[in-house]
Amino acid sequence: MRDAVIVEAVRTPIGKGKPNGSLAHVHPVELLAHTLRTLVERSGVDPALIDDVIGGTVDQVGEQAMNTTRYAALSAGFPETVPATTVDRQCGSSQQAVHFAAQGVISGAYDLVVACGVESMSRVPMWSNVPPGKDPFGPGIAARYPEGLVPQGISAELISAKWSITREQMDSFAVSSHRKAAEAWQKGLFDAEVAPLDGVSRDECVRQDSTLDVLAGLRPAYHDPAFAERFPQIEWNVTAGNASPINDGASAVLITSSETAARLGLRPLARLHSFAVTGSDPLLMLTGVIPATEKVLRRAALSLDDIDLFEVNEAFSSVVLSWAQETGADLDKVNVHGGAIALGHPLGASGTRLTTTLVHAMRERGARYALQTMCEAGGLANAMILEGV
Repeated sequence: MRDAVIVEAVRTPIGKGKPNGSLAHVHPVELLAHTLRTLVERSGVDPALIDDVIGGTVDQVGEQAMNTTRYAALSAGFPETVPATTVDRQCGSSQQAVHFAAQGVISGAYDLVVACGVESMSRVPMWSNVPPGKDPFGPGIAARYPEGLVPQGISAELISAKWSITREQMDSFAVSSHRKAAEAWQKGLFDAEVAPLDGVSRDECVRQDSTLDVLAGLRPAYHDPAFAERFPQIEWNVTAGNASPINDGASAVLITSSETAARLGLRPLARLHSFAVTGSDPLLMLTGVIPATEKVLRRAALSLDDIDLFEVNEAFSSVVLSWAQETGADLDKVNVHGGAIALGHPLGASGTRLTTTLVHAMRERGARYALQTMCEAGGLANAMILEGV
């Protein structure tokens, strides 16, 4: 059976998703086009050979509407004959793009394919695709969950309460994320993956001077009297400091088979070994990473001890800490170059951002196996295992 390997992986620096953010002036199509252009330049492949471009974007409206990935490919200079599509699995959209791309290569449907993603949260804010007064869920969901679903911040609080995760533990995890990201930048460990854009060359949200004392002074981000009455177990520990920020960014990976890589003279960075997706409780919403991790390890016939590195998206500290409690994973192996709390979480771009960081970390550390997983709105999660080559 054919395999699938990643032969190049790049991302933009990640900017604050605010009007004064370092990348707010860049149209989302151009953000993604920059990574696609860089991907083919660094790999040396003829873009005419690319069978498909699969991109992830969450808020597909306004400047991110109309199949953003197609126009990014055209803006990047790819031939008009190269197709593209845009997918939405919420925060895991571009990780899902990786799954689809690799599965297409393994099946023989593709020889060379790009998985990528973009989100400009400064220009297209979260929930822009839901007009005021409109219900995106419908009456069937209202009947199934009569007390109502909750925002992600409340889910993060419920997770904190259920797993007895303290404010200090969440803040400590956040400080560690910033420390690891700052050290990675200082050591040049992001140089191979980041494609500077318009004079921006570093991630804007990394705070080298972040401390427990600073984070301890932040107010709860999601306190709400109605939810406090409904969920008296919540202690209101989630703050802007122990949650991911809103961001702008794009990322892309180039996937092919080992046979095609050899024929084209491309050097594989990692082999895409196994995949899993799962659904979970949409009220807790963000705990799907736990069963997804179990599922992908089972499919791969591997144990947790076989995994050298993990990338677990840091949507909130409580997500990663509850995952670690349930799986028993060693946090020293998790997000070794920092995670979304420090680097940022540009929704549709985060899946391939994690993959990009992971494959470069695998090569730098000589890892044999690595596992990536992401929680997603609606109670979903993706997981995949990469193998060093």
